[in-house]
Amino acid sequence: MKKVFGLLFVAGLFTFASCNNAEETATEVETTETVETVEVETEVEADTTATIEEDTTAVQ
Repeated sequence: MKKVFGLLFVAGLFTFASCNNAEETATEVETTETVETVEVETEVEADTTATIEEDTTAVQ
């Protein structure tokens, strides 16, 4: 019976020893963000064939 209690005691010690404080791990963890920018090149071609027509149906 003493051996069973001894094993339970040792298992309890390992259980509590394996628990860490959450604040300690939060300060030790480094986070780095990588932001990737993409440049988009657009080429606008002007329509040089368009002509301006005068409106001859104006009301006088």
